Amino acid sequence: MDAELFPRSRTEIAPGAVHLPDWLTPEHQKKLLEACRDWARPPAGLRTVRTPGGGTMTSRQVCLGWHWYPYGYAPTVVDGDGAPVKPFPAWLGELGRRAVADAFGGGTPAGESPVGAAPAGGPPVSGGPVRPGTTPAYDIALINFYDAGARMGMHRDSDERSGAPVVSLSLGDTCVFRFGNTESRGRPYTDVELRSGDLFVFGGGSRLAHHGVPRVHAGTAPPELGLTGRLNVTLRVSGLQAG
Repeated sequence: MDAELFPRSRTEIAPGAVHLPDWLTPEHQKKLLEACRDWARPPAGLRTVRTPGGGTMTSRQVCLGWHWYPYGYAPTVVDGDGAPVKPFPAWLGELGRRAVADAFGGGTPAGESPVGAAPAGGPPVSGGPVRPGTTPAYDIALINFYDAGARMGMHRDSDERSGAPVVSLSLGDTCVFRFGNTESRGRPYTDVELRSGDLFVFGGGSRLAHHGVPRVHAGTAPPELGLTGRLNVTLRVSGLQAG
């Protein structure tokens, strides 16, 4: 938003949970959106997730690397068309590692954009190399699409066998992101406004905190992005072994 009365800045919402506004530049948001549109095409494309109780999630989802279904992971879309899950690209893992470095320290030098020039395919990272072994090897992406009426109930990301931080990138419409506690779906929680380009990372003592999206503000996406609705790109480390 132009001419902020109080400019947004890095905020630690809870120990290990960090919000970095405007982390992706407008150009890199466009590149990530283009990639999401490719991933959403069948086979193994955007689907409606059905819960074990017979309900459906109001957001729609596509997965990379490993296919998530309630409540586990598989190499194929076991609750959809059965196709092999799309591969997780190296550049997206690099983006996740840079996000963790920027959120928790040792990342992009002051004054540099967090994204720069490219390994093939998407918005690559700059600010110097990420040292091997210092940040997680991301291998899962869950991409959720929210239209104006979509919501996400309070839940924990607990199906992985790794406690590595979760990286969340927002594109399109602004949402209310509710970040809670590890004990219950209720209070205490903090509501955070996530806009297009924002980064949210949570790990450590907040890794298993409940969180959700109670509201999407329709029509708030940057017009130049060309997206109606909201996309959330969530990166995780599975801790799983292929094969």
